[in-house]
Amino acid sequence: MKNICLINTRAILPNEIVSDCCVLIKDGTIQEIVEGVKDSDAVIDLEGATLLAGFIDIHNHGAVGFDVNESSKEDLIEIGKFLASDGVTGWLPTLVPDSDERYRKVVGAIDELMIVQKDLPIAQVLGVHYEGVFANEKMCGALRPEFFKNFNKDNKISQLPAPQNGVYFTTLAPEIENGIELVRKLVELGWIVSVGHTKADVKTLDAAFEAGARHLTHFYNAMTGLHHRDLGVVGWALTHEGVTFDVIADGIHVAPLMLKFACENKSPENVLLISDSVLPTGFGDGDYEIWGEKISVVDGKTQNEKGSIAGSVITILDAFRMMHDIGFSEIEVSKMASLNPAKLLGIEKARGSIEVGKRADLVAIDANGNVKITMVGGEVAK
Repeated sequence: MKNICLINTRAILPNEIVSDCCVLIKDGTIQEIVEGVKDSDAVIDLEGATLLAGFIDIHNHGAVGFDVNESSKEDLIEIGKFLASDGVTGWLPTLVPDSDERYRKVVGAIDELMIVQKDLPIAQVLGVHYEGVFANEKMCGALRPEFFKNFNKDNKISQLPAPQNGVYFTTLAPEIENGIELVRKLVELGWIVSVGHTKADVKTLDAAFEAGARHLTHFYNAMTGLHHRDLGVVGWALTHEGVTFDVIADGIHVAPLMLKFACENKSPENVLLISDSVLPTGFGDGDYEIWGEKISVVDGKTQNEKGSIAGSVITILDAFRMMHDIGFSEIEVSKMASLNPAKLLGIEKARGSIEVGKRADLVAIDANGNVKITMVGGEVAK
């Protein structure tokens, strides 16, 4: 692989912004961050664009006409191309509750892709995310409760097929029968467990935390809110040290002022941005068939036939813009979009920030907030 020098750029590092610098990339890895131009095989002039670590989306159901639950390897590649065009360099295909056969097919497609994707200019699949297979039916949102699973101590966790490589991530409600034992078993097996689609009380949440569930999925949504006589799931997360959460920053799932309140209270170090993107993302308003029902998109808001919001049609780039617009710094939002997801997935030594020795997963954003180029492992993907 050739050496590449990115010049004339403003780089957002974990704790500082470096203006007019050169980022030297060798064999897909960041070698130096310096002033001037270094000897290299190729020079890419970013013309003053801001350079960020590539975005990592841990919650994505699909885009541009493809639904993860129905996806083949080729479909996942198409989603990955689209995501790379908007600055995402790593993602978790996210499954909603479905049949065991469907799980096996999609995880098989993920396995196939992970063998060959390093040579493709696409956002890299990092594993799998099962959302709400073990969930509270009273907080199902757009999920299909007919596919929810129960757990008892004799059950095998093989009910959730896992890729041969990568991250295993699941969102569940710890208050289900034997839920704490389920959390403990999953964590022992190497799963990352997030709390979501839940009405759990504080005692149950504390027990889930001790069992290893330290994160919450799409904060505020599909969980009990804050009340002055009842912490709810929201209040517990805001007041419990060691808890992180992700949030859909589209201005629809959560009002901008509530976004600002929660993320300031928890601090940007403990917040992740997700898209919760669904099949129509990239297509605009219209009616679509997803998860066995019609979903309408009107003015960027999704709605299923029951009237529930059914995912979003944003990308992490859209979320980045919103968080910056409501007052968070580029360093803070970069952590929310890249470094914090990498930390949650345990891959921060290689991904998530612009630092010497890390993968050259990068996105350059121009003065208008649009993607100029995306690099995946040192190769230009967009």
